[in-house]
Amino acid sequence: MILPIRAFGDAVLRKRCQEIDKDYPELSELIANMFETMDSAHGIGLAAPQVGLDIRLFVVDLSPLAEDEDYADIADELKDFKKVLINAQILEESGEEWKFNEGCLSIPDVREDVKRKETIVIEYYDENFVKHTDTFSDMRARVIQHEYDHIEGILFTDHLSSLKKKLVKGKLMKISNGDVAVNYKMRFPK
Repeated sequence: MILPIRAFGDAVLRKRCQEIDKDYPELSELIANMFETMDSAHGIGLAAPQVGLDIRLFVVDLSPLAEDEDYADIADELKDFKKVLINAQILEESGEEWKFNEGCLSIPDVREDVKRKETIVIEYYDENFVKHTDTFSDMRARVIQHEYDHIEGILFTDHLSSLKKKLVKGKLMKISNGDVAVNYKMRFPK
């Protein structure tokens, strides 16, 4: 089932999310719905707050990037990179900071350069509640950091300079008011 994606301004996007356990109600169905919602919106990551739930859960699927010539050097790593991360904790961020033009399904039509570290070590549970500690670099690290921010109540626009924040403020207000054209289901706060 395709769920409505919460738009900028929705209070749930600013909550630090709560951990869940393996008995969370209808978890498998929620995960399937999140993947379906993300795919229908042509996204590569989606966090639970974006569908209205303040829980520490996000999904990523970087396989669409494997077809992009910009990622030819890591295409093999990306083609099968589909993950569920529950109760994630970033343990370490390292390497050079690099800029990349990020966007977000909750903030349509706004894209800005964001600096992030190139490598992360993250601990999480998968959809079967098996615990993992993994190291990711490149786009894999970036997308996970972006989605991890969501479960911490942080949006990519929070990483912008004061000047950039002022420049996008009008667009953010329009999104919050529902004054944006998207080709996927959204729920607006006003």
